[in-house]
Amino acid sequence: MLRKMASLPSGRVAKWVVVLLWTVLLVPALMLAGKLGDVEDNDNSAWLPGNAESTEVVDRAERFQPADTLPAIVIYDRPEGITSADMAKARADAEAFKGIENVVGQPQGPLKARDGKAIQTVVQIHKDKTGWEGIGKVVDAMSDVGEAKAGGLGFHVTGPAGQASDSIKAFSSGGGLTAVTASVVVLILLLTYRSPVLPLLPLLTVGGALATSEAVIYLLAKNAGLTVNKQTSFILTVLVFGAATDYALLLISRYREELRHHEDRHEAMARALHRSGPAIIASAATVAVSLMLLTLATLNSTQGLGPACAVGVLVGLLAMVTLMPALLVICGRWIFWPVKPSYGSAGAAGEGIWARVGTAVSGRPRIVWIGTALALGVMATGAFGLKADGLSGRDQFTDRPQTAVGEEIQSRHFPAGSGDPVYVVARSASAEQVKAALSGVPGVAAVSTPVVKDDEVFMLGELKEDPSSTAATRTVERARSAVHGIEGADAQVGGNTAVILDTQEAAARDSEVIIPVVLVLVFLILALLLRAIVAPLLLMATVVLSFGAALGVSGLVFDHVFHFAGAEASFPLLAFVFLVALGIDYNIFLVTRVREEALLHGTRRGALTGLSATGGVITSAGLVLAGTFAAMASLPLVFAAELGFAVAFGVLLDTMIVRSVLVTALTLDVGRWMWWPSKLFRQHDDPRPPTAGKPGLERAVRSV
Repeated sequence: MLRKMASLPSGRVAKWVVVLLWTVLLVPALMLAGKLGDVEDNDNSAWLPGNAESTEVVDRAERFQPADTLPAIVIYDRPEGITSADMAKARADAEAFKGIENVVGQPQGPLKARDGKAIQTVVQIHKDKTGWEGIGKVVDAMSDVGEAKAGGLGFHVTGPAGQASDSIKAFSSGGGLTAVTASVVVLILLLTYRSPVLPLLPLLTVGGALATSEAVIYLLAKNAGLTVNKQTSFILTVLVFGAATDYALLLISRYREELRHHEDRHEAMARALHRSGPAIIASAATVAVSLMLLTLATLNSTQGLGPACAVGVLVGLLAMVTLMPALLVICGRWIFWPVKPSYGSAGAAGEGIWARVGTAVSGRPRIVWIGTALALGVMATGAFGLKADGLSGRDQFTDRPQTAVGEEIQSRHFPAGSGDPVYVVARSASAEQVKAALSGVPGVAAVSTPVVKDDEVFMLGELKEDPSSTAATRTVERARSAVHGIEGADAQVGGNTAVILDTQEAAARDSEVIIPVVLVLVFLILALLLRAIVAPLLLMATVVLSFGAALGVSGLVFDHVFHFAGAEASFPLLAFVFLVALGIDYNIFLVTRVREEALLHGTRRGALTGLSATGGVITSAGLVLAGTFAAMASLPLVFAAELGFAVAFGVLLDTMIVRSVLVTALTLDVGRWMWWPSKLFRQHDDPRPPTAGKPGLERAVRSV
C-alpha cells in the first residue's frame, strides 16, 4: 500500500498531473497570500484573552473615553533652553495634529518641562481597522507637521503610538527577510550539491508552499477567527523555508542514492519516497503537532501562531512529497549536473567525515556520551541567568529608532510615566477609597480626579517609571493588590502597562502547561514510529538537554555579547517548541535509518551505517534550518534576533554534537536494548563486518 502511494507522484503520467494541479492551485493562492496583511491584528491588547483584567478594563472604560485609542507622546527639546517661539510652534502643532485623520479628542499640552529644556504634548490616536499600519501613517503625518521649520528644535513621537509606528517599519522589511532567507537556502544547496541548477527546484517548491500556506492562513483568519500578526508572518517565512527545504534534502539524498541502483528514474523516485517518506512524514507530524499544542495557550498571539505555522509545515510537507518528486522526475538525471548519479555507480556512503566520527565514537561510547551530556549540562546552567520578563519600549529594537530617542529625552525632562497612565475602574460608591488606595501605592506619582458616570468611576494613575519597564509592571501589581482589597469596589486596573503585565503572566502560565504536553506527545509519536520505548525516551532526553544548553548559551550571549536588556516573556516557550520539534527531526532522520540497517545487520552496525549514510544530508539540513532562522537577525527587532540566534545555535548544536556524537554513542552503548520491547530487541547484533570497500565502517564495527 505504502509503496503504491509512493509511486503516484513519480508516475509517467501522474507527474504531469501533479504539476498541473499545483499550477492551478497557485493561481488563487498567490492572490490570497497578498491579502494576509489585511487580516493581521497587531494590537497588544488583542493578543490577550478576554478574561484578562486589562482586557475587561477596556470594556468597562468605554463610557469614559474612546476604547480604541493609543497615546502618542510628542517631545520637543532644545538643550540651550526652550524659547517663546518654540512654545508657539508646539501650540500651533497641537492644533494642526487635530486635523490629522484618526487623531481624536483634545491634545494634552503643550507642557513645558520644569528645567525649561523640553516640551511635551500628548495626542490620542484612534486605532482603526488598519491597526499598526494606520497608526504609522498618523505618526508620519504628525512628524511632517512637527519637523517643518523646526529651526533646530528637536522633535520626536514616542509612547505606545510611537512604538507601534517604529514596529511596523521594522516589520516592513519582511520582504527583505524573504530575500535573505531564500539566498541562504540557495547558497547552502549550492555548496551541498555543487550543482547550479538543482537548488532551483527546492526553492521553487518552497516558494509555492509558502504562498499556499499564506493563502490558507488568510482564509482561516478571515473566516475562522485565527489571530494573525506580523510576528506570525516572519516566523512562518523562515519556518516554511527551513523545514520544507530539510524535507527536500532528505528526499533528494535518497533519490540520488536510488538512481545508482535503478536505471528507470521513475522507479528510483518511487523507491526513494517509500524509504524516506515515513521519516519525512513523522518529522512533519512532530513539528505540526507540537505547534498545534500552542492552541492551549491563553495568549491569543501564541495561540494563533501554532495553527498558522502548523499549516505552513503541513503544506510544505505536501509540496515536498508531491510537487518536488514530480519536478525531479520530469527533469531527469541532468538536474544533478555536473555530478550526475549514473546507474551502477558507487556512492560515497561509508567514507568521509561521518564514518571517521563513528570510528572515533565507537572506541569508548560510554565515556563519550557521559562526557558530552556533562558538557551540555554545564552549558545549560546559563539559562538561570536568562531575563525573560519582557522588554521596555526602548529595548525592543536593535537600533535606536525615534521612539527610543524620544523616551530617553522624555525621561530626562518629564516624569517617565507621563502620557501613558494606568486606568482604574470601580464602583462609584467606592471612588474615594479607591483613589486613596491608589495614591498610596509606591510607584504611582499622581492620581487624577475621579470621573463618575452612573454606577462606575474612572480615574488615571501616573507612573513614576517608564510605563513599559519592569518597575512599572511591579507598580501595577501593587496597585491591583491595593484596590482589589477594597470590599465591594469591584476595582480593576488596566492600561498599556497592565497589558504588558497580563501578557507576562499569561506567557508564564502557557509555558507551564504546554511544555509537558509537548514532551508527552512527541514521545508518543517517536514510540509509534520506532515501535519501542527505550529509544524514544533516550531521544527525548537528548533533545531536552540540547534545548537547555542552547537556552543557556543564548542567555549568556544576549547579556554579554549582544548586550540586550532581556527577552520577551514568550521567548522560552517559543524557543522550546521550535527547538524540540525541529531538533527531534534530525534524530528521526538518523534513527529511522539506523533501525532500517539494524533490521539487516544489528544495532551497533546499524548505528554506524546510519550515521555515515545520513551524516551529510542531516548536516546540510541543519545548516539550512540554522541559516533561515539566523536570517531573522535582518529584522531590527530584539525578539527576532534572539529567537533566530537561539534556534540557529540550538539546531547546529543538535546537528553537529547531539545527533552525531551523543545519540550515536548512546546507541552503541545501549545496543539492541534501544528497541525494547519490539521484535528488533530480540534480534542479536550481526558480528560480521560491513560491506567491503568501506574501511572506516569496518574498523568502527570491529571496535565495538
